[in-house]
Amino acid sequence: MSANAPAHNNKKHPPGLYLLFLTEMWERFSYYGMRAILILYLTTELVSGGLGIDSSVALSIYGFYTGAVYFTPIIGGWLADRYLGHRLSITIGGILMALGNIALFAHQSKTALFIGLALMIVGNGFFKPNISTLLGDLYKGNEARRDAGFTIFYMGINLGAFFAPLLIGFLSEDLFATTVDGVMHYGFRYGFLASAVGMIIGQILFNLLANKYLGDVGKRPAAVQMENGSKATKTKQPLTRAEKQRTTVILIITCFVVFFWAGFEQAGSSLTLYTKDFVDREVFGWTMPISWFQSLNPFFIVLLAPVISALWVKLANSKRGDLPVPTKMAMGMITLGLGYIVLLFAVFQTGNDVATMTQKANMMFIIVTYLMHTLGELFLSPVGLSFVSKVAPVKLASLLMGVWLASSGVANILAGQLAAVTQSLGYFEVFAVIGGLAIFFGLLLLALSKKLVAMMETK
Repeated sequence: MSANAPAHNNKKHPPGLYLLFLTEMWERFSYYGMRAILILYLTTELVSGGLGIDSSVALSIYGFYTGAVYFTPIIGGWLADRYLGHRLSITIGGILMALGNIALFAHQSKTALFIGLALMIVGNGFFKPNISTLLGDLYKGNEARRDAGFTIFYMGINLGAFFAPLLIGFLSEDLFATTVDGVMHYGFRYGFLASAVGMIIGQILFNLLANKYLGDVGKRPAAVQMENGSKATKTKQPLTRAEKQRTTVILIITCFVVFFWAGFEQAGSSLTLYTKDFVDREVFGWTMPISWFQSLNPFFIVLLAPVISALWVKLANSKRGDLPVPTKMAMGMITLGLGYIVLLFAVFQTGNDVATMTQKANMMFIIVTYLMHTLGELFLSPVGLSFVSKVAPVKLASLLMGVWLASSGVANILAGQLAAVTQSLGYFEVFAVIGGLAIFFGLLLLALSKKLVAMMETK
């Protein structure tokens, strides 16, 4: 750990973990709350509080947005490494994302939509790579607990993601929903306002408590930290052979991860529309809001993250040692694919056409699918964040974190196109292809695991 960070016992997690936990929790509350109602806002008629955009176009917009928020971290990470530092970048990103949600709240129009989405895309580029890299900096000298720490951090992400659809779905689909002349008018704009408030709360906490719990970590750009009076020899020194090998491994695994997120990110698009039209949401005469199903994934993560975190610590302390990172991630991809196999049984019952549907699917199908996807995510995502922060060359740390996150960008754009295809090709065919590809590439990554580990260990 950096000498300028608050001291801590290497047998415990650094106290800064919990501040970053809270900061990320509120940022994810903002993001997932907005995301939970975005596709509904886009497709609901103008008179009912939405924008009345055709479903296929709306799914493409959704896919572009959820993809673009993972591309801008490449630029945001580079700016942080060279000029801004992690902490200033996190603050800039938080402010821009809050303003983006305020734009969506302020006016119900396509112009406000695109302004708001643009602000959130840019803001996420400053925020996302730098908070993960900042957490990684706290664990230097405490590597045995790194994967467990990132899993705890991931639990914070999903604690915010759990409450956001519940609260924002309630505000949008219930509390601020009104009936005018027999027409339901939803309160989506108030959901966007709540997302902005959550982002602001997170930034206030971060800026008030950072000096106490983070010390000087993240204040200066990585390039400046490497100077030590000799910028020409330190920052411009070429990568070593070992650093090049590790960077190559990051890029190879990043390519595999695209296929995981393309399947996983159907949650906010095709899975939401499938749930809306084909899943029985009645519980004792009460109809569960569609957006509430978006809380299943974070609920399972909050429930299971401590178990997975403890598993990694136990394995790391065992004689045999922890599982290799590529192996964990391959298991995650296979588990995601199995989740789609479960869902195929539901689609087989309901069919692809709502007009000819004879029965709706039991909601347990979608619940079990989200459970399987969550297990896959826990094996892959927090481990991936930990992996990149650990093996990336110092002067490229935030940039490579941005590249890692960009894999989700490619995946989200691909996911949006796949979701649009379901409107014509059918849910069964697309879900079968996604599940099959996830399992295939998971098995391929498992086969390459030993080779990738050997490349990481090259001196």
